[in-house]
Amino acid sequence: MKRQTSNVIDKRKYLDPTMVAKLDNMALRARLVVEGYLIGQHKSPYHGFSVEFAEHRAYGYGDEIRHIDWKLYGKTDRYYVKRYEEETNLRSYILLDTSQSMTFSSGSVSKLEYASYLSAALTHLMLNQRDGMGLVLFDEKIQKLIPPRSAPSHANIIMSALDNIQSGNDTQIRPTLDYMAERIKKRGLVILISDLLDDPEEVLMGLNHFRHNKQEMIVFHLLDRQEQDFQFGNRTKFRDLETGETITTEPWHIRSAYQKLIESFQKKYRLGCRNQRIDYVPLFTDHPLDKALNEYLKKRQKSG
Repeated sequence: MKRQTSNVIDKRKYLDPTMVAKLDNMALRARLVVEGYLIGQHKSPYHGFSVEFAEHRAYGYGDEIRHIDWKLYGKTDRYYVKRYEEETNLRSYILLDTSQSMTFSSGSVSKLEYASYLSAALTHLMLNQRDGMGLVLFDEKIQKLIPPRSAPSHANIIMSALDNIQSGNDTQIRPTLDYMAERIKKRGLVILISDLLDDPEEVLMGLNHFRHNKQEMIVFHLLDRQEQDFQFGNRTKFRDLETGETITTEPWHIRSAYQKLIESFQKKYRLGCRNQRIDYVPLFTDHPLDKALNEYLKKRQKSG
């Protein structure tokens, strides 16, 4: 009994992003995060998969008799077999912001690292339930686009892309949202992971493009804890990671005004997403990863 309890504790520790950071490849990170998460679940979150009829073709040597369509034989006096194909339960895209601002970290895990761990864990969950999974890496434009597939081998492609992420340039979210909303024709789930350090009005218009096309959406708004609390100590030099602009000041002098601005910034996204019936989930890089996985699975269950 003691050994079993110890094993549970050992696996649950991989929900801590600082523990995940110590692992040396993305596939291992994804597996251990999901295993740690599943330990806390009372039932499996995995949905079964279904098959759908694709087409008829002429019966040939080696075909199983049970697949013959006898009704069609009665009409045509020829043997035809039904061909089926697996139908994925859901087709999903993760849109992952790789802009320079995502590289900020006040601790041991940057926003971009946390986002990559979360993306890997979501990929592991999706592919294990035969959902189609695609990935988009973007900054001011799309840097990499991997179309959704449901084959287990597809995980290797996704994990390799996440293992080799390179931070990009400025944040421009709207162009990627508009392009992907036009590209994705089948109804599915779109997951945006970003610090959203862009014009909220532009981003919300881009998100509305997806909702107009009947896509389900989750927005994971990822920030470093210091970006909200602003608990810096002595005189500090701040540098914009995207423009390179610097300012040196006493943090206490601007803390109150800054916190009001960041609160207003978050409120715009929260209310804007709510008005569009988009799931808005604020995350910090010190949050255990199970919070995000819970939100995904809640949406997944609603999406069927």
